[in-house]
Amino acid sequence: MVAHSGLITVMQKAARKAAPKLRRDFGEVDALQVSRKGPADFVSQADKAAERTIFDELKHARPDWGFVMEEGGTIEGDPDKPRWIVDPLDGTSNFLHGIPHFAISIAVEDPRAGVTHGLVYQPLTDESFWAEKGRGAWLHDRRLRVSSRRALADALVATGIPFKGHGDFDSWQRIFRTLGPEVAGIRRFGSAALDLAWVAAGRYDGFWETDLKPWDVAAGELLVREAGGYVTDFRGGDQLAERRQWLAANDGLHPSLLKLVAAALR
Repeated sequence: MVAHSGLITVMQKAARKAAPKLRRDFGEVDALQVSRKGPADFVSQADKAAERTIFDELKHARPDWGFVMEEGGTIEGDPDKPRWIVDPLDGTSNFLHGIPHFAISIAVEDPRAGVTHGLVYQPLTDESFWAEKGRGAWLHDRRLRVSSRRALADALVATGIPFKGHGDFDSWQRIFRTLGPEVAGIRRFGSAALDLAWVAAGRYDGFWETDLKPWDVAAGELLVREAGGYVTDFRGGDQLAERRQWLAANDGLHPSLLKLVAAALR
């Protein structure tokens, strides 16, 4: 059994405490009370309840840390201490439509070292993807490595498709038209956190998406990097949040995918 830090233990405990209610509500999705947050962007009572459970657990463990949460927004803590970045239900639309593909995402962001710990937990499969900066990425106690594929023709790539009120359809279509003929397949499953975790696990060979939020990607980015992969913006730089662009892949395919994306957007 691989040893991990106390922080990962805290994160896993919080996610697993929130998971049973998500599983229960998923089985009763038709009865969920749903309110509209914005165009085609829904939040359920299950989402809010999961975030409250996670918040309470993390706050108890580190009472002076701040939070960045999808539903609860930013809660300031000691500025010299790390803060939690939490998405209690990444893949809300899947959840509300009875599609069994969603996750809890929790990350620790240090004011000096950036994101140092990440967890992506799938409540239905009990898969716990976690990473610690400098200590690798893991699925439970199995070390993760990005895939070893080097040929685009063999690559399976994930993406997020723009939807009502979100994203740039024109740019996405240009990238899709350029990448599509070169790769073995493109998938859109509806959870960026799980997409990145699956890149880390070698299930996907690459991933691209735009207009994501910190809670969507903080844990997933660390997972990919600690599994030996690369995550950059569409120019190959590190201004992912500023440009709202994410391109992740193994070390062999990232340059080829980057070249195609750049060509598509010229």
